[in-house]
Amino acid sequence: MDIQGRAAIVTGGASGLGEATAILLTDRGAKVLIIDTNAEAGERLAIRLNGLFAAADVSDEAAVADALSRAEAAHGPARILVNCAGIAPASRTVARDGTAHSLALFRKTIEVNLIGTFNLASQFAARLNAAEPIGEETGVIVNTASVAAYEGQIGQTAYAASKGGVAALTLPLARDLAQLRIRAVAIAPGLFLTPMMQAFPEDVQHALGAQVPHPARLGRPEEYAQMVEAIITNPMLNGEVIRLDGAIRMAPR
Repeated sequence: MDIQGRAAIVTGGASGLGEATAILLTDRGAKVLIIDTNAEAGERLAIRLNGLFAAADVSDEAAVADALSRAEAAHGPARILVNCAGIAPASRTVARDGTAHSLALFRKTIEVNLIGTFNLASQFAARLNAAEPIGEETGVIVNTASVAAYEGQIGQTAYAASKGGVAALTLPLARDLAQLRIRAVAIAPGLFLTPMMQAFPEDVQHALGAQVPHPARLGRPEEYAQMVEAIITNPMLNGEVIRLDGAIRMAPR
């Protein structure tokens, strides 16, 4: 699909991977709606990109519906969806003091990372149900999984479960939406320089980057955005989870 002139939605677009994606799509001529819970950063970026911002929890069905309606009124039907919104809490199944993992924290992680991803994908696709195809396709969905879906580390039970769900969702989602000519692909990033990673001291960042076989560094958000662009513009990419990780395989800790 050609990005020029298309309406696009990027969740988690106020920072990190989502911000880089929103910037790239705008640079390629898309009209972008950013959905995020960080209103200050989201509004600032939307103004910079001459786009739209909606403060919404991606797992909130009504809030997402309202955001999509506002964007559609301004930009027309969205043809591109990139789901980057997510949280990554760290908590062992049983803490060192013997305390069980918070069920509320586990549930919240699933709600944001997995249910939020599906909520956007389902509502996005439903709005294209009667839309005319552009060439041989109607729309494209890019979801964000993680290498934790395959090699979750100690303390990542909730996060790994949520991202494993996103990975497992990819193929049936693509098959479900084939009749609407909507593609669905997921990216599974490895170690990237996101705001969470930037919170670590610089020596810790370098040590983590050195674990990557090649290139031995942290991934740049712009490189994630480049993969999004490749997926959008290549019509044969469908139903796949693409690892973007420099060949890393995560150790237990």
